[in-house]
Amino acid sequence: MDWLNYHHLRYFWMVAREGGLRRAAEKLHVSPPSISTQIRELEDALGEKLFRRSGRSNVLTEAGQVALRYADEIFSLGRELSAALKQAPSAKALRLHVGIADSFPKLVTQQVLEPVFALPQVVHVICREGKVEDLLAQLVAHRLDVVLADEPAPGSLKVRVFNHPMGECGVTFCATARLAGALRKGFPRSLHHAPALLPTEGTGLRRSLERWFQTLGVTPRIVAEFEDAALMKVMASDGRGFIPVPSVVAQEAVDRFSLRIIGTTEKCRDQFFAITADRRIHHPAVAALTRHHAAAVADA
Repeated sequence: MDWLNYHHLRYFWMVAREGGLRRAAEKLHVSPPSISTQIRELEDALGEKLFRRSGRSNVLTEAGQVALRYADEIFSLGRELSAALKQAPSAKALRLHVGIADSFPKLVTQQVLEPVFALPQVVHVICREGKVEDLLAQLVAHRLDVVLADEPAPGSLKVRVFNHPMGECGVTFCATARLAGALRKGFPRSLHHAPALLPTEGTGLRRSLERWFQTLGVTPRIVAEFEDAALMKVMASDGRGFIPVPSVVAQEAVDRFSLRIIGTTEKCRDQFFAITADRRIHHPAVAALTRHHAAAVADA
């Protein structure tokens, strides 16, 4: 393909952003069949299907997700070009693409990114959440500048990436007031056979918990497992079981989800890493967040 029809790309971009042909058609003031035709022409030009049917809806294929990321970048650059010609303040914004593992605490993410927003240059941060494996694939393809995870990149990766430790902390166990009151006495052995909401197997925190439980001879009754730490807290607030959280964000569980602390241990640790594709960091925003890691994540 020698050239790309950006008119077709814009139609695809609008459908993906709006979540369907009808809403995109209303925004673009054209008919849904017209949009559908132009998306098919784009697919023919790219040689890939960008959408697939799922029930009554169209969802992005893997190629569609890649195309959407590039479309976001293309049309964002177009807006920046317009702003630059108008000498708008946002014209010189530095873009930072951050991948955040589902299990990485949101409050820690906020703390880690604080040095980025303190830079003298305006930074436009784009955050994408997902599984570590998927995010690392985007990192090595240079679609992300850095990945934040609660475990180092596995050594089994076929390409080399670099782990930058951001800190670590103990683990605090929380539950609703009634359950916390019952489990507080005799902690941590009180967790034996107690209802538990845990991170999914294979995550850094889950492995650390399993080693600690095994040392104690404690076997909680697992009610549910979660990739999303925020969803785990929501379920805990409904009284479904106790949850483990990094001690650095335990107060958030208390304040935002009305949970109570059962107990804390320093023998079970949760770690935080920034992962980059290159040993030598060239991106100034990535350099800022890795350089300030000691202040970003306090060792609780």
